[in-house]
Amino acid sequence: MSLYHKYKHHYHDNLYLAIPVVISQLGHTLVQTSDTVIVGHFAGTVSLAAVSLANSIFVILMVIGIGISYGLTPLIAQHNGRDNYAECGRLLSNSLFINLLTGIILFTVTFFGSIFVLDHLNQTPAVVRQAKPFLLLLGLSIIPLLIFNTFKQFAEGLGFTKQAMFISIWGNLLNIFVGVVFVKGLFGVSPMGVKGVGYSTLIDRCIMAVVMGLYVFRSANFKKYLKTFILTNIDRLRSLQILKIGGPVAMQYTFEISAFSGAAIIIGTIGVNQQAAHQVAINLAAITYMMASGFSAAAAIRSGNYIGSNDPIKLRQSAISGYHIVLVFMGVTALIFTLGNHLLPWIYTSDKNVIDIAAQLLVIAAFFQLFDGAQVMGLGILRGMGDVNIPTIITLVAYWVIGLPVGYLLGIRFGLGVEGVWYGLVLGLFTAAILLFIRFQFVSKMHEAKLLNRVLN
Repeated sequence: MSLYHKYKHHYHDNLYLAIPVVISQLGHTLVQTSDTVIVGHFAGTVSLAAVSLANSIFVILMVIGIGISYGLTPLIAQHNGRDNYAECGRLLSNSLFINLLTGIILFTVTFFGSIFVLDHLNQTPAVVRQAKPFLLLLGLSIIPLLIFNTFKQFAEGLGFTKQAMFISIWGNLLNIFVGVVFVKGLFGVSPMGVKGVGYSTLIDRCIMAVVMGLYVFRSANFKKYLKTFILTNIDRLRSLQILKIGGPVAMQYTFEISAFSGAAIIIGTIGVNQQAAHQVAINLAAITYMMASGFSAAAAIRSGNYIGSNDPIKLRQSAISGYHIVLVFMGVTALIFTLGNHLLPWIYTSDKNVIDIAAQLLVIAAFFQLFDGAQVMGLGILRGMGDVNIPTIITLVAYWVIGLPVGYLLGIRFGLGVEGVWYGLVLGLFTAAILLFIRFQFVSKMHEAKLLNRVLN
């Protein structure tokens, strides 16, 4: 039997579930992409560097919130696999409470960060002045973002993935239109510069949260699950169940993304053009990463289903097929980055100096695409299996013990500049990909051994 035929139905099932998730996951990054493109073309290089600085801080807080919200999905998938519909509604109540509280806390952190932190990062003063109000607006938008994500993760855990995709598409179109109007100053609106994309992002995320919530509460697909949903039905046990998965997942994302954010701050000490080029290249790499995380999220749902139905053999087959899919996808994106390294930066800016630097970084980004795809797939599969603690340690070591320190040494101490910082990030991604695959092999074979022992006994 050929490899394709062995995994054929898993390829189909995973892609059917994953493609809408990929598109909706992409929505998180496309907000930043559209902000970057709009500012790069209509507000200039300093404003583009301000977007890079603000996003490098905000994205850490955003992935903390998103990671915590991910704690709901494997639990929903597992209980749905056991036909325990009532528990799904109770878990949604607790998740909504946790995510609302998380959003408020993260906004508070952003508020004080925009006032006290930005001035002490050794950045260009003109960049800091424009970054402050933008960061504050992004921080406020995290509250509706996490409300949207609560209902999105609930629906996706039950296998309903298309609706969040459509909401994300329309939300991003709205963000682009409003962003251009506010930044450039159209239809009688005064030009707002960087603040304009901050306001457009906030408006977009508020509307998306309302629409996603209305879909879940009004759709007949969820009636049997929502019978036990009561907003005040919060209990310690279920909240801890969500946080035991969501907390480590948030830390996993934080360790990786904060390493890239730390790289942006290091690069900001080199120069404005280098920082702007980093924003261009990392935004393109973030697009492919978020798409890969969509495949990973689908794999987490499938893993949760198979754990719930106690079928470790299909779990391994589904997981391996997920690795195949993401590696092929990231191989294609690596080719696109390589062949289009001088063309793609023009989407963001017409500054020749920035484009030349970004083109060099895209070649490095092409090199790490396979590692990035493999590590995010490993995290998703293990998350669906409920294994989150060891993967969290792996991400800490890969990015903060290896990746970022090596990047600092190569880029600053050894004088390789922005490329040296990126070489360190490549090493971190490679380390994470290898260690997470080894962990998957160990845990999945352990589940198979447990099943075999039960059959023999």
